[in-house]
Amino acid sequence: MFLLDWLFGKHHGKAIGTSAPASASVPEPAHSMEDSESFAPGTTIRYSAELVARLVRDHRLMLERFGAIREAAHAGRFDEVVPLLESFRVDLHAHLLVENVRLYVYLEHTLADDPVSHALMHEFRHDMDEIGKKVVAFLARYVRLGEDPALAASFVADLERVGTVLVDRIQREEDTLYPLYAPVS
Repeated sequence: MFLLDWLFGKHHGKAIGTSAPASASVPEPAHSMEDSESFAPGTTIRYSAELVARLVRDHRLMLERFGAIREAAHAGRFDEVVPLLESFRVDLHAHLLVENVRLYVYLEHTLADDPVSHALMHEFRHDMDEIGKKVVAFLARYVRLGEDPALAASFVADLERVGTVLVDRIQREEDTLYPLYAPVS
């Protein structure tokens, strides 16, 4: 029940088991948002004036972690890469969970009367599901990077491909999808 309360804004503290930020400048993940009383029609999902800003900060955190992974990999420090990949995986899963429940479900209901925006949101959601599966498969493949030196040969090239996809997706979300998120009038 804690997770559902946390996702739907009934818990305003930090989630149990979340890792501490990598540095003092790293933003807090999107899971501790204050909510307004503006519900998406037919749901108990509230509009949060802080949601988009928090999701954008999650993006910056993930890009920061990705940069650290890339730097360590290019320097051949694969023993450092494995824990960074795990941190990235945790951040990504938390972000996707919040985005799926708090953003997409809210938009699903609030954009129901706007077929063009509704279709755009569905396209983003489907696209993100596919990207998410590929990134999770990448992370699962390289979880043993520190134990299996043979994986290092393909890691950097795969990392660069994942990075290109993530940067493109983040840019499109922030420029096109997030502006659709607004309070119910």
